[in-house]
Amino acid sequence: MFELAIVGAGLMGANHARSVRGLSGVRVCLVVDADPDRARLLAEPLGAAWAKELPDSLRGLDAAIIATPSHLHREVGLPFVTAGIPVLIEKPLAGSVADAQALVDAAERSGCLLMVGHVEQFNAAVQALDNLLADVVHVHADRIGPFSGRIHEGVISDLMIHDLEIVRRIAGSPAATVQAVAGRVRSDTEDYACALLRFETGITAALTASRVSQQKVRRLEIMQTHNFVSVDLIRQDVTVHKLNHAEFLSDDGPRYRQSGVIEIPFVDRRGEPLAVQLQHFVDCIRTSSPPRVDGRHGLSALILARRVERAAAAEIREPLSPPPGR
Repeated sequence: MFELAIVGAGLMGANHARSVRGLSGVRVCLVVDADPDRARLLAEPLGAAWAKELPDSLRGLDAAIIATPSHLHREVGLPFVTAGIPVLIEKPLAGSVADAQALVDAAERSGCLLMVGHVEQFNAAVQALDNLLADVVHVHADRIGPFSGRIHEGVISDLMIHDLEIVRRIAGSPAATVQAVAGRVRSDTEDYACALLRFETGITAALTASRVSQQKVRRLEIMQTHNFVSVDLIRQDVTVHKLNHAEFLSDDGPRYRQSGVIEIPFVDRRGEPLAVQLQHFVDCIRTSSPPRVDGRHGLSALILARRVERAAAAEIREPLSPPPGR
């Protein structure tokens, strides 16, 4: 039996625990959370032990999932990494670039598998893009949803970082220029942000993230030289649009006809992305294979998110004052 620890018994920790139940030969044996009641409530239905803090010895654990607030990722992750125990750390990899770099360096020194929970990379629609993209010109991403009081990070680190990781991979190079604007509406950090990036390969990207909408949207639109790819990340659907032009003659002289072709590629939906991600994590450990999203990928995504935050800080808009008399 593959013995797994979950550190952090909040919403994401509970989601991981639920998904682990569907994995063959894997069980949660330990739940750790600073709140003992929360740790116990998550652990008991799983038949797992629980604790307020990490035990002195991590012996007997095959892997760990770290779902604590990001500013604790380094503190919690380093004991596992230095002990050579594979870890899946929720995104962002850490609360700062320095902490993320420390985790990556420690994993490389120990030869430990370090995977970062950029779950959209396990969305079947995103994985389908591996075989559909060849001559990308521009990427547009929208990640929009309603406000949640449980999130304390800004919308760039919380939401936009998903799409920053995706477009960074598509571009295949670091960003050469970063522009951004943001605004506060309901919290002390940015609640919406728009970023415009140009990568060293020449590919451009426009990204919008918001947590003050009444509608949930997760969408990618990718313009290529010869087609346009539309991705609905919620439905896990991909549509490819192509435009054909044809000129023809009639009795009245030349006429112009335009026709479009829509292709709907097969998307292998293997299940909920979080469950697919966890299965991939376990498979990588068992086969000693590199993960789809390793520590270096997570570090690069965090560095890019911080660049967007710095660009947005100079252009951030404060909440509008109510009109006089209200």
